Amino acid sequence: MMRLVPESAMEELEKQLLCPVCLEMFSKPVVILPCQHNLCRKCANDIFQVNAGGRFRCPSCRHEVTLNRHGVFGLQRNLLVENIIDIYRQQNRLKIILMCEEHPDEKINIYCVLCETPTCSLCKVFGRHRDCEVAPLGTVYVRMKSELSDGIAGLIATNDHLQAVMSQMEDACRTIEDNGESQCEHLRLSFAALERLLDQRKQHLVEMITEHQDEQLRHVRCGKWLNRNIVSAAPCPPHVWRAADLASCQTLRSEMTPAEKPETSWRSLLLCLSLTLL
Repeated sequence: MMRLVPESAMEELEKQLLCPVCLEMFSKPVVILPCQHNLCRKCANDIFQVNAGGRFRCPSCRHEVTLNRHGVFGLQRNLLVENIIDIYRQQNRLKIILMCEEHPDEKINIYCVLCETPTCSLCKVFGRHRDCEVAPLGTVYVRMKSELSDGIAGLIATNDHLQAVMSQMEDACRTIEDNGESQCEHLRLSFAALERLLDQRKQHLVEMITEHQDEQLRHVRCGKWLNRNIVSAAPCPPHVWRAADLASCQTLRSEMTPAEKPETSWRSLLLCLSLTLL
Protein backbone atom coordinates (compact mmCIF):
# COMPACT_ATOMS: atom_id res chain seq x y z
CA MET A 1 0.00 0.00 0.00
CA MET A 2 1.37 3.41 -0.93
CA ARG A 3 0.36 7.02 -1.36
CA LEU A 4 2.01 9.75 -3.51
CA VAL A 5 2.62 13.25 -2.17
CA PRO A 6 4.67 16.21 -3.52
CA GLU A 7 8.32 16.25 -2.39
CA SER A 8 9.92 19.41 -0.99
CA ALA A 9 12.54 21.05 -3.24
CA MET A 10 16.26 21.00 -2.51
CA GLU A 11 16.65 24.76 -2.17
CA GLU A 12 20.42 25.07 -2.38
CA LEU A 13 20.72 22.83 -5.40
CA GLU A 14 17.82 24.55 -7.09
CA LYS A 15 19.59 27.92 -6.75
CA GLN A 16 22.54 26.51 -8.66
CA LEU A 17 20.25 25.35 -11.45
CA LEU A 18 18.52 28.70 -12.08
CA CYS A 19 19.25 30.65 -15.26
CA PRO A 20 20.36 34.24 -14.45
CA VAL A 21 18.37 35.58 -17.44
CA CYS A 22 14.93 33.95 -17.21
CA LEU A 23 15.33 33.18 -13.46
CA GLU A 24 13.91 29.72 -14.04
CA MET A 25 15.52 26.32 -14.01
CA PHE A 26 17.79 25.84 -17.01
CA SER A 27 16.05 24.56 -20.11
CA LYS A 28 18.01 22.30 -22.42
CA PRO A 29 20.27 22.79 -24.19
CA VAL A 30 22.41 24.47 -21.54
CA VAL A 31 25.51 26.29 -22.87
CA ILE A 32 28.63 27.22 -20.94
CA LEU A 33 30.31 30.60 -21.50
CA PRO A 34 34.10 31.17 -21.56
CA CYS A 35 33.77 32.60 -18.01
CA GLN A 36 32.36 29.17 -16.93
CA HIS A 37 28.83 30.43 -16.19
CA ASN A 38 25.82 28.66 -17.69
CA LEU A 39 22.84 29.93 -19.68
CA CYS A 40 19.88 28.47 -21.49
CA ARG A 41 20.76 28.55 -25.17
CA LYS A 42 17.50 30.37 -25.84
CA CYS A 43 18.38 33.07 -23.29
CA ALA A 44 21.93 33.36 -24.69
CA ASN A 45 20.48 33.75 -28.18
CA ASP A 46 18.11 36.49 -26.97
CA ILE A 47 21.01 38.44 -25.45
CA PHE A 48 23.13 37.90 -28.56
CA GLN A 49 20.43 39.25 -30.89
CA VAL A 50 20.03 42.42 -28.84
CA ASN A 51 23.74 43.20 -28.96
CA ALA A 52 25.65 43.83 -32.19
CA GLY A 53 29.11 42.77 -33.25
CA GLY A 54 29.00 39.24 -31.83
CA ARG A 55 29.66 40.44 -28.26
CA PHE A 56 27.64 40.46 -25.05
CA ARG A 57 28.32 40.43 -21.32
CA CYS A 58 27.73 37.48 -19.02
CA PRO A 59 24.68 38.23 -16.83
CA SER A 60 26.42 36.68 -13.81
CA CYS A 61 29.91 38.25 -13.83
CA ARG A 62 29.68 40.90 -16.62
CA HIS A 63 32.61 39.30 -18.42
CA GLU A 64 32.61 40.19 -22.12
CA VAL A 65 31.85 37.20 -24.35
CA THR A 66 32.91 37.19 -28.01
CA LEU A 67 31.19 34.71 -30.31
CA ASN A 68 32.48 33.32 -33.59
CA ARG A 69 30.56 33.07 -36.84
CA HIS A 70 28.44 30.23 -35.41
CA GLY A 71 26.97 32.52 -32.73
CA VAL A 72 25.51 30.84 -29.64
CA PHE A 73 25.50 27.51 -31.51
CA GLY A 74 29.31 27.61 -31.33
CA LEU A 75 29.19 27.49 -27.51
CA GLN A 76 29.75 24.12 -25.83
CA ARG A 77 26.84 22.37 -24.14
CA ASN A 78 27.16 21.60 -20.44
CA LEU A 79 25.93 18.02 -20.46
CA LEU A 80 26.70 17.54 -16.77
CA VAL A 81 24.32 20.33 -15.73
CA GLU A 82 21.67 18.96 -18.10
CA ASN A 83 21.94 15.51 -16.49
CA ILE A 84 21.74 16.99 -12.99
CA ILE A 85 18.59 18.88 -13.98
CA ASP A 86 16.99 15.67 -15.26
CA ILE A 87 17.80 13.83 -12.03
CA TYR A 88 16.60 16.73 -9.89
CA ARG A 89 13.29 16.96 -11.72
CA GLN A 90 12.70 13.24 -11.43
CA GLN A 91 13.43 13.20 -7.71
CA ASN A 92 11.54 16.41 -7.04
CA ARG A 93 8.38 15.32 -8.83
CA LEU A 94 6.95 12.75 -6.38
CA LYS A 95 7.75 11.13 -3.06
CA ILE A 96 6.59 7.61 -2.29
CA ILE A 97 5.24 6.91 1.19
CA LEU A 98 5.76 3.21 1.84
CA MET A 99 3.87 1.09 4.30
CA CYS A 100 5.55 -1.76 6.14
CA GLU A 101 5.03 -5.17 4.54
CA GLU A 102 4.92 -6.98 7.90
CA HIS A 103 2.72 -4.31 9.52
CA PRO A 104 0.47 -2.93 6.76
CA ASP A 105 -0.96 -0.19 8.98
CA GLU A 106 2.48 1.15 9.93
CA LYS A 107 4.38 3.70 7.91
CA ILE A 108 8.04 3.22 7.32
CA ASN A 109 9.57 5.85 9.59
CA ILE A 110 12.96 4.54 10.72
CA TYR A 111 16.13 3.31 9.02
CA CYS A 112 18.03 0.20 10.02
CA VAL A 113 21.71 1.19 9.97
CA LEU A 114 22.92 -2.41 10.12
CA CYS A 115 20.70 -3.73 7.32
CA GLU A 116 20.75 -0.41 5.41
CA THR A 117 16.99 -0.53 4.78
CA PRO A 118 13.94 1.50 5.86
CA THR A 119 11.52 -0.13 8.32
CA CYS A 120 8.76 0.68 10.84
CA SER A 121 8.74 1.10 14.60
CA LEU A 122 6.98 -2.24 15.22
CA CYS A 123 9.74 -4.07 13.35
CA LYS A 124 12.23 -2.53 15.76
CA VAL A 125 10.17 -3.51 18.82
CA PHE A 126 8.79 -6.91 17.81
CA GLY A 127 10.17 -7.76 14.39
CA ARG A 128 13.39 -8.78 12.72
CA HIS A 129 15.15 -5.48 13.40
CA ARG A 130 14.73 -5.56 17.17
CA ASP A 131 18.48 -6.21 17.69
CA CYS A 132 19.65 -3.69 15.04
CA GLU A 133 20.76 -0.09 15.35
CA VAL A 134 18.20 2.26 13.83
CA ALA A 135 17.89 6.00 13.17
CA PRO A 136 14.97 8.30 12.33
CA LEU A 137 14.20 8.16 8.64
CA GLY A 138 14.12 11.97 8.41
CA THR A 139 17.60 12.25 9.91
CA VAL A 140 19.02 9.68 7.51
CA TYR A 141 17.26 11.43 4.63
CA VAL A 142 18.81 14.80 5.51
CA ARG A 143 22.27 13.23 5.85
CA MET A 144 22.07 11.38 2.54
CA LYS A 145 20.62 14.43 0.85
CA SER A 146 23.53 16.51 2.13
CA GLU A 147 26.01 13.91 0.90
CA LEU A 148 24.31 13.86 -2.48
CA SER A 149 24.33 17.66 -2.68
CA ASP A 150 28.02 17.72 -1.74
CA GLY A 151 28.74 15.14 -4.40
CA ILE A 152 26.85 17.13 -7.02
CA ALA A 153 28.62 20.33 -5.95
CA GLY A 154 31.94 18.52 -6.27
CA LEU A 155 31.02 17.33 -9.75
CA ILE A 156 30.03 20.86 -10.75
CA ALA A 157 33.30 22.25 -9.37
CA THR A 158 35.27 19.57 -11.21
CA ASN A 159 33.38 20.31 -14.39
CA ASP A 160 34.04 24.04 -14.00
CA HIS A 161 37.74 23.33 -13.49
CA LEU A 162 37.87 21.08 -16.55
CA GLN A 163 36.07 23.69 -18.62
CA ALA A 164 38.57 26.33 -17.46
CA VAL A 165 41.51 24.07 -18.35
CA MET A 166 39.98 23.35 -21.77
CA SER A 167 39.50 27.08 -22.34
CA GLN A 168 43.14 27.73 -21.43
CA MET A 169 44.28 24.97 -23.78
CA GLU A 170 42.19 26.40 -26.60
CA ASP A 171 43.67 29.86 -25.96
CA ALA A 172 47.17 28.37 -25.99
CA CYS A 173 46.44 26.56 -29.28
CA ARG A 174 45.15 29.77 -30.85
CA THR A 175 48.25 31.65 -29.66
CA ILE A 176 50.56 28.98 -31.11
CA GLU A 177 48.69 29.04 -34.43
CA ASP A 178 48.80 32.85 -34.59
CA ASN A 179 52.53 32.89 -33.81
CA GLY A 180 53.20 30.25 -36.45
CA GLU A 181 51.27 32.16 -39.10
CA SER A 182 53.07 35.38 -38.15
CA GLN A 183 56.49 33.74 -38.39
CA CYS A 184 55.66 32.18 -41.77
CA GLU A 185 54.46 35.52 -43.12
CA HIS A 186 57.61 37.25 -41.85
CA LEU A 187 59.74 34.55 -43.50
CA ARG A 188 57.89 34.94 -46.80
CA LEU A 189 58.37 38.71 -46.77
CA SER A 190 62.08 38.37 -45.90
CA PHE A 191 62.74 35.93 -48.73
CA ALA A 192 60.77 38.07 -51.18
CA ALA A 193 62.90 41.10 -50.25
CA LEU A 194 66.07 39.01 -50.59
CA GLU A 195 65.00 37.78 -54.03
CA ARG A 196 64.38 41.35 -55.17
CA LEU A 197 67.80 42.41 -53.89
CA LEU A 198 69.52 39.49 -55.64
CA ASP A 199 67.72 40.30 -58.91
CA GLN A 200 68.89 43.91 -58.66
CA ARG A 201 72.48 42.85 -57.94
CA LYS A 202 72.37 40.36 -60.78
CA GLN A 203 71.16 42.99 -63.23
CA HIS A 204 73.82 45.44 -62.06
CA LEU A 205 76.65 42.89 -62.41
CA VAL A 206 75.43 41.82 -65.85
CA GLU A 207 75.49 45.46 -66.94
CA MET A 208 79.02 45.91 -65.52
CA ILE A 209 80.29 42.80 -67.33
CA THR A 210 78.68 43.94 -70.59
CA GLU A 211 80.23 47.41 -70.30
CA HIS A 212 83.72 45.97 -69.64
CA GLN A 213 83.31 43.57 -72.52
CA ASP A 214 82.26 46.34 -74.93
CA GLU A 215 85.13 48.57 -73.81
CA GLN A 216 87.74 45.85 -74.32
CA LEU A 217 86.28 44.98 -77.73
CA ARG A 218 86.50 48.65 -78.76
CA HIS A 219 90.20 48.74 -77.82
CA VAL A 220 90.99 45.61 -79.80
CA ARG A 221 88.95 46.66 -82.83
CA CYS A 222 90.49 50.15 -82.77
CA GLY A 223 94.02 48.66 -82.95
CA LYS A 224 93.05 46.44 -85.89
CA TRP A 225 91.47 49.38 -87.70
CA LEU A 226 94.65 51.49 -87.32
CA ASN A 227 96.81 48.69 -88.64
CA ARG A 228 94.62 48.25 -91.70
CA ASN A 229 94.68 51.97 -92.47
CA ILE A 230 98.45 52.19 -92.11
CA VAL A 231 98.95 49.21 -94.42
CA SER A 232 96.67 50.62 -97.07
CA ALA A 233 98.23 54.10 -96.88
CA ALA A 234 101.96 53.26 -97.25
CA PRO A 235 103.05 49.89 -98.67
CA CYS A 236 106.25 48.51 -97.15
CA PRO A 237 108.16 45.26 -97.20
CA PRO A 238 106.41 42.45 -95.26
CA HIS A 239 109.14 42.12 -92.67
CA VAL A 240 108.74 45.81 -91.84
CA TRP A 241 104.95 45.46 -91.31
CA ARG A 242 105.40 42.39 -89.15
CA ALA A 243 107.74 44.40 -86.96
CA ALA A 244 105.25 47.26 -86.97
CA ASP A 245 102.38 44.91 -86.02
CA LEU A 246 104.40 43.52 -83.15
CA ALA A 247 105.30 46.98 -81.92
CA SER A 248 101.67 48.09 -82.21
CA CYS A 249 100.42 45.13 -80.17
CA GLN A 250 103.07 45.73 -77.52
CA THR A 251 102.11 49.38 -77.34
CA LEU A 252 98.37 48.53 -77.08
CA ARG A 253 99.10 45.95 -74.37
CA SER A 254 101.20 48.38 -72.36
CA GLU A 255 98.52 51.07 -72.63
CA MET A 256 95.78 48.79 -71.23
CA THR A 257 95.23 49.41 -67.52
CA PRO A 258 95.08 46.40 -65.19
CA ALA A 259 91.29 46.77 -64.88
CA GLU A 260 90.99 46.62 -68.69
CA LYS A 261 92.98 43.43 -69.14
CA PRO A 262 90.54 40.54 -69.74
CA GLU A 263 91.91 38.11 -67.18
CA THR A 264 92.19 40.75 -64.42
CA SER A 265 88.81 42.24 -65.21
CA TRP A 266 86.99 38.89 -65.03
CA ARG A 267 88.64 38.03 -61.72
CA SER A 268 87.58 41.34 -60.19
CA LEU A 269 83.98 40.88 -61.38
CA LEU A 270 83.79 37.35 -59.98
CA LEU A 271 85.18 38.60 -56.66
CA CYS A 272 82.55 41.36 -56.61
CA LEU A 273 79.79 38.84 -57.35
CA SER A 274 80.89 36.49 -54.55
CA LEU A 275 81.04 39.36 -52.05
CA THR A 276 77.57 40.49 -53.10
CA LEU A 277 76.07 37.03 -52.59
CA LEU A 278 77.67 36.77 -49.16
